[in-house]
Amino acid sequence: MENKVIRDRLSALREKMAAYGIDYYLMPTSDYHNSEYAADFFKAREYFCGFTGSNGTLVVSKDWAGMWTDGRYFIQAEREMEGTGVTLYRMGEEGIPTISEYLTDNMNSGEVLGFDGKVVPAKEGLSYENKLKKKQVKIKFDRDLAGEVWSERPELPCNQIYVLSDELCGKSFSEKLADVRKEMEENNAKAYLLCKLDDICWLTNLRGNDVECNPVILSYLFITTKNVYMFVQFDELNDEVRTYCENNGIELVAYNRIISWLDEYEYEGVTLYDERNVSYSVYRTIKDNSENRGAVVKNILDPTELMKACKNETELKNIREVYIRDSAVLTKFIYWVKKEAPKGELNEYTAAMHLDAMRAELPGFIELSFPTISAYKDNAAMMHYEATEESNAKIEPESFLLVDSGGTYMGGTTDVTRTIVMGPVSDEEKKHYTLTAVGMLQLANARFLEGCSGKNLDILARIPLWNIGVDYKCGTGHGIGYMLNVHEGPHSIRWKSRSVEDEAPLKAGMIVSDEPGVYLEGKYGIRIENIIEVVSDVKNSDGQFLSFDHLTYVPLDLDAIDTNYLQPKDIDAINEYHKMVFNKISPLIEEEEIKNWLKDATRPIEK
Repeated sequence: MENKVIRDRLSALREKMAAYGIDYYLMPTSDYHNSEYAADFFKAREYFCGFTGSNGTLVVSKDWAGMWTDGRYFIQAEREMEGTGVTLYRMGEEGIPTISEYLTDNMNSGEVLGFDGKVVPAKEGLSYENKLKKKQVKIKFDRDLAGEVWSERPELPCNQIYVLSDELCGKSFSEKLADVRKEMEENNAKAYLLCKLDDICWLTNLRGNDVECNPVILSYLFITTKNVYMFVQFDELNDEVRTYCENNGIELVAYNRIISWLDEYEYEGVTLYDERNVSYSVYRTIKDNSENRGAVVKNILDPTELMKACKNETELKNIREVYIRDSAVLTKFIYWVKKEAPKGELNEYTAAMHLDAMRAELPGFIELSFPTISAYKDNAAMMHYEATEESNAKIEPESFLLVDSGGTYMGGTTDVTRTIVMGPVSDEEKKHYTLTAVGMLQLANARFLEGCSGKNLDILARIPLWNIGVDYKCGTGHGIGYMLNVHEGPHSIRWKSRSVEDEAPLKAGMIVSDEPGVYLEGKYGIRIENIIEVVSDVKNSDGQFLSFDHLTYVPLDLDAIDTNYLQPKDIDAINEYHKMVFNKISPLIEEEEIKNWLKDATRPIEK
């Protein structure tokens, strides 16, 4: 069926392109800071193609439109873009060109590629610029065509900023700033422009609410050897924040002045920036002005990213406590949903709302760390499916319910997935569930040498599934923030590197997810996700070894475990984990009925 709404929007966009002499127009999924999740104001790509996932780039010409996204979203994108006339390009699949390759092959000499330079990262913009230069393609980055067409565009988010205590953060702003200036000194830099929102919030010990489920502030930070300038929307400030900034030497500048302020700044020496997070427009501003004044700009990986990833002792102590409380709530939910499902009155949405309400009652709860994914049966094959009150599936007493959820609390951010048996499951479902559980525990129980990255370890989670010819089209693990974004880098666990940060070594104090899975379109989805902490292990003549400690203590579903696929070591791993689960969370469960259920749910199994 034709999607006339999207087709009409694309027609209006093409009229603007023709008026400005633009042959191809590109829209990524990004805000002014290349954030993974963007506020509604920035969802231009979604507006013009209908795809709602968090990662994708739309490219439009006068007679064609294509949308590129990764394996997490293939099924979802295909469904959501049906009838729009937009072609789906499955990134990473055999024979699928990258956006740069497509543009290089299809654009003619002298044509113009347009995009809003404020939402395209410098790294990406420079890549297009360099690759298309050979074809004499021009870049036009000063037009936000989406804004000119999108008549009912949401307002730029503007919400209250709040201050976290040094006691809660474990380190003051001044101490963190000293570490940053040390990095500047090592790079002989006079200034450093920081654009990554969660890094800014971590460094300043400030939080906000400008991105749904991400307690960040739309902001920039410009640090010199003597001064700190923070660009924010003044309507987000209160007396406490103003006083805090004044006491800490942070000079406040209006958020919308970033370009004009950088135009006026007297550059000298070296200015540091990270081309992954600085927009193409901001990059061009500091680059051109620096060169005009005889200064230079230097691209580095944001040093704050690694500082933020290695949690301090205060953060780790709070995180461990938060995860135990959060695990107990999810365990109670699993008991509840198993009890309610046979009544035939539950659907995906009501189940999610019940879990969200349970989390909200925990002490220190701030908000969800992402919208709860409650996906029954074949809906779970879409990795980032979200049920709504208007669109959801009824939960029947059979197959699996996948629930991926988490919260942000005063003291930590959580993320956990469990696939729950709702009734009879097939032999195939048991096989896939069992091998997913084996992979999760195999990675969690690893010991490895310091210097290893997630790329070295990914195979441990994936090999049980690879052995039967099954794979999941996503990474195995991502870092998690402290009262910040549920996804953070630079570390990750994946076999295939996307960029240099995927090679980041794992270090003690990092926390990372461990989430293998199976996704069969039209049938079911399975994901089992624990969060694990990197800890120091033995040190000997061979070097310093590291290992993982569990942060998540939620039972696996023994109703889906088939011991025919387990080796003795796998049975030991499941039993040992379940012993820890019961010991950790049973003291937090007062209801005798649930505690008895938990005891049975974590019972030892045998071959």
